[in-house]
Amino acid sequence: MSGDHGPQVCVPAALMLLREREDLNLILVGIPDDITACLRAQGCEGHPRLAVHPATQVVAMDEAPREALRRKKDSSLRQCIELVKAGRAAACVSAGNTGALMATAHFVLKPLPGVERPAIVSALPSAGGHTHVLDLGANAACTAQQLFQFGIMGAVVAADLGAVERPRVGLLNIGEEDIKGHETVQAAHRLFSASALHYVGFVEGDDIFTGEADVVVTDGFTGNVALKTIEGTARMIGAAMREEFSRGLGRKLMAAAARPALMALKHRLDPRRYNGASMVGLNGIVIKSHGGADQTAFAHAIRTAAREAARGVPARIVEEIARECRGGDTQRVQTGR
Repeated sequence: MSGDHGPQVCVPAALMLLREREDLNLILVGIPDDITACLRAQGCEGHPRLAVHPATQVVAMDEAPREALRRKKDSSLRQCIELVKAGRAAACVSAGNTGALMATAHFVLKPLPGVERPAIVSALPSAGGHTHVLDLGANAACTAQQLFQFGIMGAVVAADLGAVERPRVGLLNIGEEDIKGHETVQAAHRLFSASALHYVGFVEGDDIFTGEADVVVTDGFTGNVALKTIEGTARMIGAAMREEFSRGLGRKLMAAAARPALMALKHRLDPRRYNGASMVGLNGIVIKSHGGADQTAFAHAIRTAAREAARGVPARIVEEIARECRGGDTQRVQTGR
């Protein structure tokens, strides 16, 4: 119901995925009249693999997470997560308020055993195909142990969803030298170095795109700033290219000649192909779509949720956390505390 476009985008995307995958069943959660109107407009009422689950409230995009958690217990966002908790859905996909989604998912689903903090991870295009980056905004400040756990969870996602046999994990820093970085980053570096992960050491911001690492770990403050910087730079370059190619007949002819290459580049870097950030570390699968996602982008977020469910990502994370975190941490994993 939320995001920038609400059911006008989510419903057509859901129907597109149902046509694409016969093994998929979807539950549309929200205000029934609004959903039914969109289904009617698409000429698709009464689909055998589509159900509507009612909610009476909607969390606004600018609503404070704490207020949404306290006052919107029958929101579409909350009801969607409750369906995952009850086992009636394998995953939740939402384009709504990121803070409210994380707060509600954390409250309802709880973190996985042994996980200190859930994180937001997403794939970004790189020279090697794509790089998984986390945290992208769930935790503004992190301890060394939490950064280490992000690396473990990111490696699971890269292996299971990115089909990388032994993911290379890098720790984002202001330089690649061992002496660089504040104490938290240095302490995390020591944890990574002593682990069985394929740790490649410190990486810098430009290494997100070089393919030097399959997973890049950082705190949520830095990760979110990096993500928004990347998005802004991409928009600026796109606008500049359109402006330059429209300057006079000669450049328009050059643009026409270069169109196949430009279209291939546009497809390769299309942010819609990377929509759908995973909130890893929770006792259930929650996927955050970009609020401004169109039908193509939202459909990709649903695909990501389906892949995570099929691969059993949460269970794999528990296994790897238990394997990598020994001593007192291992005991906490085993007891679920």
